[in-house]
Amino acid sequence: MNCKNPAGLVSAAILVLSFTSAYAENIDPDEDDSQYAYGENVGWINFEPNVAGPNGGATVSSDKLTGFIWAENIGWINLSPSTYGGVINDGTGWLSGYAWGENVGWINFSPSYGGVTIDLDGNFSGWAWCENIGWINFNSANPCDYNVKACKVNFEDLASFVDDWLVSDTGLPGDFSGNDEVDFVDYSIFASYWLDYCPDDWHLKTIVP
Repeated sequence: MNCKNPAGLVSAAILVLSFTSAYAENIDPDEDDSQYAYGENVGWINFEPNVAGPNGGATVSSDKLTGFIWAENIGWINLSPSTYGGVINDGTGWLSGYAWGENVGWINFSPSYGGVTIDLDGNFSGWAWCENIGWINFNSANPCDYNVKACKVNFEDLASFVDDWLVSDTGLPGDFSGNDEVDFVDYSIFASYWLDYCPDDWHLKTIVP
């Protein structure tokens, strides 16, 4: 088994972080490369690819996965094809349904043996199955200590929000309404995301190198 770093692991995005801060994304919120699944027969599968293509990258929500993920050896995989309804999240992190790869066919996220789940911290685990390429591994420590992680709104975000509470200024992470102050309107918006998945560029998880 080849456990060398995936191609492009040290990306331009990481180099930029050496000079500036960034906001958490829906996949790999801590910018620590938690964006890779692994298939013994196909290699790395990147959930946040830095590759030009259709809707590049996955987005996780409480009811589904959407977007396109990338594998160097098999190309794009569509997480939300219209046939079979795509990959479904039951709201508690149990995934089901099928993704579609033009070069490999259907990928089953809930086969009879295996299956893929997302825990309360956003970590993927388990196995998906494709008839043409075999098993795809999401377990964080197996085989190569890489994983896929989605951003979840949690107490870390609450602490950041409280820091902004009743403060007036521009560019506050907790200012969801855009009126340059953090108040009950912003609290209502924050509460609607509580323990759910973050949208892209979630400002309450600022990554500072």
